Amino acid sequence: MVGERISTSRRASVRLLHCLAAWLALLVAAPAQGQGPGQGERLVAVALVAESDVAVPGGTVTLALTMRPVQGWHGYWRNPGDSGMETQIAWELPAGLAAGPLHYPVPDRLIVSGLMNYVYDGDYAKLVDLEVPAGIAPGTRLPVRARVDYLVCSDEECVPEAAEVAVDLVAGPAPSTAANAALFDRLRQALPKPLGSEARFARTGDLFRIAIPLPQGMRVDDPYFFPLTDGAIDYAAPQTFSRAGDWLIVETAAAANAGDIGRIEGVLKLGPDSGLTLAAAPGAVPAAGTPEGTAATGPAAGAAAIAAALLGALLGGLLLNIMPCVFPILSLKALSLAKAGGDEAAAKREGIAYTAGAVSICLALGAALLALRAGGAAAGWAFQLQDPRVILVLLLLITAVALNLAGLFELPSLSGGGRLAQRPGAAGAFWTGALAAFVATPCTGPFMGAALGAALVLPAAVALAIFAGLGLGLALPFLILGFAPGLRRRLPRPGPWMDRFRRLMAVPMFLTALALAWVLGRQSGADGMAIGLAAAMLLGLALWWVGRRQGRSGAWLPLAPAALAAAAMLVFLPAAPAEGSSEAAPTALAAEPFSEARLAALQQEGRPVFVYFTADWCITCKVNEKGALERPQVAQAFAERGVAVLVGDWTRGDPAIGRFLEKHGRSGVPLYLYYPPGGPAKILPQVLTPTRLVSMVY
Repeated sequence: MVGERISTSRRASVRLLHCLAAWLALLVAAPAQGQGPGQGERLVAVALVAESDVAVPGGTVTLALTMRPVQGWHGYWRNPGDSGMETQIAWELPAGLAAGPLHYPVPDRLIVSGLMNYVYDGDYAKLVDLEVPAGIAPGTRLPVRARVDYLVCSDEECVPEAAEVAVDLVAGPAPSTAANAALFDRLRQALPKPLGSEARFARTGDLFRIAIPLPQGMRVDDPYFFPLTDGAIDYAAPQTFSRAGDWLIVETAAAANAGDIGRIEGVLKLGPDSGLTLAAAPGAVPAAGTPEGTAATGPAAGAAAIAAALLGALLGGLLLNIMPCVFPILSLKALSLAKAGGDEAAAKREGIAYTAGAVSICLALGAALLALRAGGAAAGWAFQLQDPRVILVLLLLITAVALNLAGLFELPSLSGGGRLAQRPGAAGAFWTGALAAFVATPCTGPFMGAALGAALVLPAAVALAIFAGLGLGLALPFLILGFAPGLRRRLPRPGPWMDRFRRLMAVPMFLTALALAWVLGRQSGADGMAIGLAAAMLLGLALWWVGRRQGRSGAWLPLAPAALAAAAMLVFLPAAPAEGSSEAAPTALAAEPFSEARLAALQQEGRPVFVYFTADWCITCKVNEKGALERPQVAQAFAERGVAVLVGDWTRGDPAIGRFLEKHGRSGVPLYLYYPPGGPAKILPQVLTPTRLVSMVY
């Protein structure tokens, strides 16, 4: 697996000499190399390619730095290993534009004279996101220039090279299809994906061990850990892998003279062009288990992984039925059940159709989430609610459903799910289930967070099974009632009570609409809330007119101008609130905004830290905040124990928060963490009580 071993001191010396020689040669060669290809043929063909030539103001453009080495030569990863040099890039950008860090594909390894090198020996590309300011006028030309300094080596020698690269962009509206969409889809597939949970590591003497949370049924063809944190492990030492349940254990030699390491980062290679980025904190590492390669990875293991995923998601979806975020749609379920009456065949059809609707929406949202993450976005569950336009559409939909339940109109509306959910029979049940899933799934309940976190690192088929299981769990009570005549007989018989119950159930729907208007105000400011309320008022007036004309020809015509007005309001809806309009109100816990730097600083001070992640559209989060976090006894206990509180607001999908959630095995909010002084993080339940919080700090 690894060739000749040399002493660590010699390796460090050789590596230092390699780096100094490379930099010296690069400085000497830089003027000539920068003059252009006419000075000599390069060993690596370098180019800068844009995914789209159009830069949308306020958005991002992804660029690819493509590298094509001559056969027999190789380039280097971000951490080059025992020798080599990381690629350096100096940007020349128009005013206001900003370039992010380079994103590297999964590398290969190469041993030369006992030195471990992390390399690319074929064509490869590094991606970078270019942020475009919102104030750029359409049509503005944006010349992007950069100087790239890199090292290219063969087995016998190394040559420093430099290249000038350029690409020209123009500001304008987003095109329907990016010019190089297929190329960039392929390049993104080569990037490592984020691991959903935090790993653990421990050092015992010269042995360095890492425990990586990875489902036992997940296939691993040729594992290798590429460290990004320097000075943690001996790069050239052999790595052995074993399975201990759902942990992949890595054992290798520790780097000589390594000091205290608080955190290590790296990439776990799973197979060709497949890997996971991970971070590990100090902690207990299970004993080595079955050596990797002899563990079952065939169909039986895959079936077990799918079964485990379905079970966790099924329980999460089932418990979601009692979460506060689901209560506003119980009216639709109750009315659908009552309509089934004593017709057993109709009850079964509606139960199956309702389940199909819920599962279909969960699958669609899950597939969209996986596609976004494959494109490099740090998206999580309920990502759709981070867009104020989706909130406005939901506001109008819930308003229409509430007005229908209140008896304002009886004719179908153009409110999508509201209209379709009112259809009789299996079709109505299907769209009722779809509407229930779309409105209900943003909140995260017990079991659900861990199941969805696992979906982010499992193969696509297993991930989709998890999302399907979530929808099945959500629909399970209705499905059971459809197939259990004894339970259905316990329901009240259809009669006048249905009309009164329907009017009563309009109340939680109106409250939901009010909550959505508040969320819209938090996301888009007072102007956004005003636009949303105006759209709801226009829709209400149109539906009132429809109700007055019901039974007549063309009764639906008043909805046409209301629909056009709502579409126009979607276009003019502010993307963000005015500056200063969305400042968080002070809380009893005097929380500070979350950042990993602030968390690290507080831990360095030796203080206990409580971190929670929330979103304005997450009803579970708000119930926990009002019912537990903002209670006086909690604030008093935290103050007495000197607990620092950090809050991460994920209302608009902060990528930094998304990545932090992923590290802790979560794809959405809420997430509650407690860091005792000098100890690892403790993940709290997703339903909090004041007693639990007070006892936690004592």
